[in-house]
Amino acid sequence: MPSSRRITVPPLTRVEGEGRLLIRVSDGRVDETRLNIFEPPRFFEALLRGRAYTEAADITSRICGICPVAYQLSALAAIEQICGVGVDGQLAALRRLLYCGEWIESHALHVFLLHLPDFLGCDSGLELAREHPAVVRPGLELKKIGNTLMTLIGGRAVHPVNARVGGWYRAPTRGELDRLVGPLERARDIARDTARFVAGLDFPDDEVGAVFVALRQSGQYAIERGRIASSEGLDIAAADYDSHFVEEQVPWSTALHSTLAPLPPLPPLPPHAPLAPHAMSAAGGSYLVGPLARFALNARWLAPAARETAAEIGLRPPERNPFRSIIVRCVEMVHAADEALRIIGDYTEPAFPAVPARPRAGIGHGVTEAPRGLLYHRYSTDRDGTILDAKIVAPTSQNQRPLEEDLRDVVERSLDLPEADLARRCERVIRNHDPCISCATHFLTLDIDRG
Repeated sequence: MPSSRRITVPPLTRVEGEGRLLIRVSDGRVDETRLNIFEPPRFFEALLRGRAYTEAADITSRICGICPVAYQLSALAAIEQICGVGVDGQLAALRRLLYCGEWIESHALHVFLLHLPDFLGCDSGLELAREHPAVVRPGLELKKIGNTLMTLIGGRAVHPVNARVGGWYRAPTRGELDRLVGPLERARDIARDTARFVAGLDFPDDEVGAVFVALRQSGQYAIERGRIASSEGLDIAAADYDSHFVEEQVPWSTALHSTLAPLPPLPPLPPHAPLAPHAMSAAGGSYLVGPLARFALNARWLAPAARETAAEIGLRPPERNPFRSIIVRCVEMVHAADEALRIIGDYTEPAFPAVPARPRAGIGHGVTEAPRGLLYHRYSTDRDGTILDAKIVAPTSQNQRPLEEDLRDVVERSLDLPEADLARRCERVIRNHDPCISCATHFLTLDIDRG
């Protein structure tokens, strides 16, 4: 084996967006792992400046066609905080219901068309559909049910148009929601069967050591609201995000890397006082968001059918093997269907579709759980509601660092594999984390030296 190797994985397939992987190895050790994200930046944060506070939700939903609800509802949470508006009751329940639809359709897309081909020896979702039609057909039905739910609540499945500051342009009738009960019961059954199926697949050994970060809301599996929590004791409001997380530019990616901010030193202790550990690493570092993190922090609050499914297939928190994240996504689909049925069962038509929301000067923070993980928005507005500044941190930006660390560990354990097999193993590692590359791209700092 040569003492020095350069491993370049071809442009990635079955991920959203464009990227490439470069690994440098010398003397049996991985010197460098780079997930090159070279998709052009899209300037959404700059595009929002000068726009009205009422436009943020519709503009940001265009960031992603797979998870537009996540961007829409995170934006609304931040803008409504500025306006001093509280959306609760049935109006809030409808937002959670819309988000359940997105979790179902997005997870179904990932599980059946992007991730399962890796486990069943296929190079694409199309090949999987040809070779295993009985596996793929229920997945397409599941995605259709999620899209139907999004269309009813949001007005359409891609880039919904019904959500607005303060609530909705139109609230659905009880009769309209009741027509979804049968399809959602079917979705729950499909998701449970899929969880049983994927739990029996062959999973390579792997373990991520990063800190888990996710929303947590006591009594509920957090989706559209909650506090930011971690496996190491963090518990903060969305407004404190910037004090605990930092973004940095790396030269090989148009997506920023988000890491935990270093903690300040502990104050001096009196003599003989017992040592109290920091809640998190004093040096900061990488952290992981997404299904594994949510399940680790919130499994006790899964919907009944999802709890039963996890127990049946032996899935227990914390699950740290990223190859097994496909199982967690299936359990979350069971949860989303069961939760949607609960919301519909409790639904009463609201007296009005929205509460008044007037512009104010201020800063607002919003955070929700996109299918791929924590999604943070921050806006500042003037007294007329004009957006002065915007910051959006996508899940993929937060997962890039632990993904590169995971790749380093996997490659070091797999260096004896032939080149093609090693490249395929690396692609599988990347797809475990389901990066949404287009969502994460930002513009790099430009320094011009004119001499």
